[in-house]
Amino acid sequence: MTVHLELAPLISLAAGVGILVFPKLLNYIVAGYLIAMGILGLFGHSF
Repeated sequence: MTVHLELAPLISLAAGVGILVFPKLLNYIVAGYLIAMGILGLFGHSF
């Protein structure tokens, strides 16, 4: 059995949980998500 997971939904899920647990980290989580999506976008990964 093979499980195929996309990266963007996993990052979004992790960011959402992080925001719920540590609300003060919202700015860092959003910035990290945007940076990660930008870097992955530069390397040609489409979401």
